[in-house]
Amino acid sequence: MSRYIQRSIEPVLKEAASQFPAVSLTGPRQAGKTTLLQHVFGKDYRYVTLENLDTRMFAANDPRNFLDINPPPVIFDEIQHAPHLLSYIKGRIDSNRDLKGQYIFTGSQNLLLSENVTESLAGRVAVLRLLPIARREEMDVAWKPLPWERNDDPLSAKSISFNELWKSFIRGSYPELVKDPELNGYIWHASYIETYLERDVRKIRQVGNLMQFHNFLRILAARSGQLLNLTDISRTLGVAVNTIKAWVSVLEATYQIIVLRPY
Repeated sequence: MSRYIQRSIEPVLKEAASQFPAVSLTGPRQAGKTTLLQHVFGKDYRYVTLENLDTRMFAANDPRNFLDINPPPVIFDEIQHAPHLLSYIKGRIDSNRDLKGQYIFTGSQNLLLSENVTESLAGRVAVLRLLPIARREEMDVAWKPLPWERNDDPLSAKSISFNELWKSFIRGSYPELVKDPELNGYIWHASYIETYLERDVRKIRQVGNLMQFHNFLRILAARSGQLLNLTDISRTLGVAVNTIKAWVSVLEATYQIIVLRPY
């Protein structure tokens, strides 16, 4: 049995479920959303994944009966596959507004999910985000005060060399890679990108040339931490600036990049 890594968001997640009728947890694929929710709420909540095609078709064809069969408290995993459910869930929440923690949603497509949540469940849902493993979580100090909240540094007990730190940056911090140091990171990331291209990019935006989009990912990765120059990327790829803007928005929507905008 693989080790469970405590996540710093757990207390916030529990508090949100105790104060709101619904909670939405978004984040990139493989960040640990399902594992986290099953660890925190697994004993009390029914779990339903909408990745399953049969389940998705049932939810689409007969949403009322689908919700009758899956009453709260319930976790709906990858809710972006059935966004129409949210309008029906709104009615059920409004019929018993004082009951907290009725529904928990997960989604790996921020743009689609947030748009539907905003329209259907405004004021009824707490929206949280889960990113891959933080260094403090990897070191089992997830819930300790942050360095600026205390006099000593909670991470100082375990020093790390610059070389090790650099390797950890390249390897990344998705839960599978953190829990299994022997796992080949290059193969894992290559597989992740291929899956991501097929499952997310094609659904969010009809990218005609996936090879060109793949090159775009490489160029963007090489510029990580630098000023984002869309014109330069456009010129390098031979693609219109507006296309580059659209592709950047896709990466943001699926949590593959974070664009740090000027203050």
